[in-house]
Amino acid sequence: MVRSQRVLVVDDEPRVREVVVAYLERDGFRVTDVPSVEAARAVMGDADPDLVILDIMLPAESGLDLLAELRRNGDTPVILLTSRSEETDRVLGLELGADDYVTKPFSPRELVARVRSVLRRAAPSQEPTKTQLGFDGLSLDHVTREVVVAGEPVDLTAKEFDLLFYLASHPRQVFSRNQLLEQVWDSSSQWQDPATVTVHIRRIRTKIEADPKEPRWLTTVWGVGYRFEA
Repeated sequence: MVRSQRVLVVDDEPRVREVVVAYLERDGFRVTDVPSVEAARAVMGDADPDLVILDIMLPAESGLDLLAELRRNGDTPVILLTSRSEETDRVLGLELGADDYVTKPFSPRELVARVRSVLRRAAPSQEPTKTQLGFDGLSLDHVTREVVVAGEPVDLTAKEFDLLFYLASHPRQVFSRNQLLEQVWDSSSQWQDPATVTVHIRRIRTKIEADPKEPRWLTTVWGVGYRFEA
């Protein structure tokens, strides 16, 4: 029997938690909700979430603090809850490795749809076209999800790996940000900000490029998008 997927909701507004929990449970998820980062840490082991819905503005500690911890310890998908005035925090959240964000006030049904979409994206692909890609000084393994640059392993988040592997699988082909959203972020692309791609490209460059400002692998085609230089 397949277990229900588990979601941890971290938000200090009781009414927000109540509504989100109700909609998620109605859709078949097992949900744990807490009001703070400290409480989230306390239940993380028992809750064992498949995904975390995380408010940025929390008492005592910011949700971004917890996001940074989650990224240091693994790739648990995270959807941020933000206000419209928190653009800087949204960008920082994406740079820290958030998988998506939802701006308050939001539609609970849209949030549930995003949860399902992020979980689909996080699931390992069953039939990748190629399992290994090798270039001069860069190798990628889809099965182990390992990246090696100049003989040294490089840690990428799940979405960073998916984006890099997709581009590397189509060398020299130029993709717009919207095309990459459709291919790598799947059917939720209509809800995604194209800036999400820009942030992920920038983060990948800092990890695989000798000089991120003069990239060897991931180049920008101005006015069009990005391509991988084999």
